[in-house]
Amino acid sequence: EGIVKVTGEVGSGKTMLSSRIPTVLPSLTFDEALEVTKIYSVAGKLPAEQPLVVTRPFRSPHHTISDAGLIGGGHYPRPGELSLAHRGVLFLDEFPEFSREALEALRQPLEDGVVTVARARASLTFPARFLLVAAMNPCPCGWHGDPERPCPCTPAAQRRYAARISGPLLDRFDLVVEVPRLTPEELARAPEGEGTEAVRERVLRARERMLARQGRPNGLLSGRALREHARLTPPAQALLQEAAKRMLLSARSYDRVLRVARTVADLLGEERVGEAHVAEALAYRRAL
Repeated sequence: EGIVKVTGEVGSGKTMLSSRIPTVLPSLTFDEALEVTKIYSVAGKLPAEQPLVVTRPFRSPHHTISDAGLIGGGHYPRPGELSLAHRGVLFLDEFPEFSREALEALRQPLEDGVVTVARARASLTFPARFLLVAAMNPCPCGWHGDPERPCPCTPAAQRRYAARISGPLLDRFDLVVEVPRLTPEELARAPEGEGTEAVRERVLRARERMLARQGRPNGLLSGRALREHARLTPPAQALLQEAAKRMLLSARSYDRVLRVARTVADLLGEERVGEAHVAEALAYRRAL
């Protein structure tokens, strides 16, 4: 569970990168598979030849989707895309192009892991615990910052575009990943990257480590449990305190930085959360 914002120019690979995320996630447990299968059955989207959903969902609705299609609804309430992405990935491309009402409706499910759909005949609550990946261009035309193609957007247009995402929603993001567009020359000489299996193996080891330590993923830690399991070294604590003042971190943002730093340490196989782990977690919030 978590929230990732992916930014970059047109054609930089935001969609391709996001679509690969399910391939490095742990497989669904049997109980998780049952949860997902029930949702798809209720929504009328369970294929007759597939009685059990065994892969993590990857949902990618278009930005023209209705609020009911995203959140859930209908004459008799049915799950929307938020619930269909349960235990998987919800990819929202062209994030600022979604309606303001739809984006604001994301806030509570992202905190609680459920979505409640109220209608005259019934009020139903559906599970909605997913990894949200929000992809967006740096400006309306999509070319701001590109080294080869000029951007015609005015600073005012860029600010209006960015302002479509409210501060309270931005505050809920864990990571901001910038994906610059590579030139043909850079693509030709780019070295082969790390394979999917190697990345997935590292993710699985980190997941096993956190479950053995605290019985649940880092994304579900809060309050006293978060402070207990994300103990910082003195230099790391000093860095986070100073950054919290300079970056005006809210209590929610502070906890999100702690969770990310704890996860960075787990991915590296380190028990104590150190200064380098906190620095990396803070770097992911730089562009917010």
